Amino acid sequence: MTGMLIGYARVSTAHQDVTAQRAALHALGVAPERVYVDQGLSGATRKRPGLTTALAACRPGDTLVVTKLDRLARSLPDARDISAELVAREVALSLGGTVHDPADPVGRLLFNVLGMVAEFERDLLRARTREGMAIARDKGRLNGRPPKLTPAQERHLADVHAAGTHTVAELAGLFDVGRATVYRALDRARARL
Repeated sequence: MTGMLIGYARVSTAHQDVTAQRAALHALGVAPERVYVDQGLSGATRKRPGLTTALAACRPGDTLVVTKLDRLARSLPDARDISAELVAREVALSLGGTVHDPADPVGRLLFNVLGMVAEFERDLLRARTREGMAIARDKGRLNGRPPKLTPAQERHLADVHAAGTHTVAELAGLFDVGRATVYRALDRARARL
């Protein structure tokens, strides 16, 4: 590997820790001050400030280092975009220590195959989550978010609205909820009549 090593780490939620990825990047030779991180951002979204900064830090001959491809891209289009940017910047990619040159036909093929695998994993996770939610809903364990207003508050809101003294926006302010919540509460009150 020639040039500098630029590291990138990402975790999907704010609760997750990047310590393991930082340690792995350090073991791969990346200096701690050259590690860029996105915390609480999905790999499916392309707008990641840490990734943007990491790519901007790369110069021709440098190598972008990630521990696994799914930390970098979770869809084939995203993997292709990043690959195109790496090629344009003349930057190699190191996945867990194995260096791939996205400009090389074999490197590009491997990168695309790995991108398809990452997208496939993400689709499987999404399908399993939907399946689990459907089972929970069928068993009555998934009822959604609880209402912001208690039934007594909803009745009071409906009474005030029926009196015609306040607009929906004013009711939203009085009850410290959004207008959509007011409309839902009014719909539920009408359904009870």
